[in-house]
Amino acid sequence: MTDRGMQELALLLLTALANGSRHGYAIAQEVKAITDGRVAPRTGALYGALDRLLAEGLIQVEREEVVGGRARRIFALTPTGRERLEAEAERLAATAREVRRRLGTAPAT
Repeated sequence: MTDRGMQELALLLLTALANGSRHGYAIAQEVKAITDGRVAPRTGALYGALDRLLAEGLIQVEREEVVGGRARRIFALTPTGRERLEAEAERLAATAREVRRRLGTAPAT
């Protein structure tokens, strides 16, 4: 694992899979919901990112099915992906705490 932060789309895709398996279109819809419509991944970007996450072992193809004559892959988070997502959440939370501290808006301890 690297100390460098995860790209936003990768973070959002892993987040979309954190509570259950989904196919590509459902992942894209979940990302759109998570970001309140701010991020709506295009097909090429979505599947390119999913392929990279597969290659990194952060997600896996849980199963394949045929719907309406078209193949559909169902993706799931791997244990490694879950660990990486948790680590990224901690990294982002630490950064947010430092931002608030420097802005003088951190909650009193």
